[in-house]
Amino acid sequence: MVRKLAAGRLFAHLAAVACVGCVLTAVQFQAVLIALFAGSTAVLVAVLVVGPVLGMTSLAALATSVRSFVPLTRRARGRWVWAAGVYACGTAGAVAAVAANLRDDGLHTTMLLHPWGGLWYALGAAVFLPGARARRATLAAAALLAAGGSYLAWQAAQPPTLTEWLTANGVDRALLRVGDPPPGYALEDVGASESSFGATYTRPGAPDLHLSVERIGHDTRRSDARGCPVPFGETIHCSDNGGGRQLVVHEGDYKQRELRLRRNGLVHTVTVQGSGRTGLSGARQLLTTLRPATDAELTPLLDRPMRD
Repeated sequence: MVRKLAAGRLFAHLAAVACVGCVLTAVQFQAVLIALFAGSTAVLVAVLVVGPVLGMTSLAALATSVRSFVPLTRRARGRWVWAAGVYACGTAGAVAAVAANLRDDGLHTTMLLHPWGGLWYALGAAVFLPGARARRATLAAAALLAAGGSYLAWQAAQPPTLTEWLTANGVDRALLRVGDPPPGYALEDVGASESSFGATYTRPGAPDLHLSVERIGHDTRRSDARGCPVPFGETIHCSDNGGGRQLVVHEGDYKQRELRLRRNGLVHTVTVQGSGRTGLSGARQLLTTLRPATDAELTPLLDRPMRD
């Protein structure tokens, strides 16, 4: 019965420290973020000085409730030593979690930061429990947590596979179609979203060719019975280009030509800048040789942001 009571008090003690640690981690993390966004060195220094003082004061007050089984806390000086040790351990764990999740575009995730910090506060408190067995168990738990956290951080830092990127961004693979590059052209870049796919082909000294693939009906612009866009402040001419292709010529201030092919519920459009005939033969070849894009051709997508 005594052992059960001691175990219950021990669990309650560590749980209380973990809860306080969660709160301290959350408050200090938000305070540092606000100070960084404020752009003031004085504010940041104040947060870094006041935060530890308030944190250790809270922990020192908590230490008074564990004097019966943590001998160090029976004196005022010992309670401050205990508070400093627990605070240092908890803060180190939270800082390590932030560093492990830091990416070029910011933090990868902060969802588990607060409970992770609280857990390390509890481990810091467990270090001060009497008995060599308790210390060994605490160090073993800390080593396991550090190893597990390091593995998860390493795994999160790995670049996504193409399948993972497409799934996370909700991209329909049916839209991922390209054509064989015309002579002298090379596939320069690709982009994809839930509703469209685009590929750009370039050749020195020639206009770029931009291929876009969308589902029929996705374009909300007004069009006539032939599918020709209704002009709005510009002159547009549409004509049959053979092979099911439609040539759309924009003759406004921003001159361009579009060669369109509707097939299998998709509209494939190759856009050529300018008003000359240059580039149309290449556009026709792209639409004639349409095929599903290979994984190698879609590799540039991995350099674009991926939704969490």
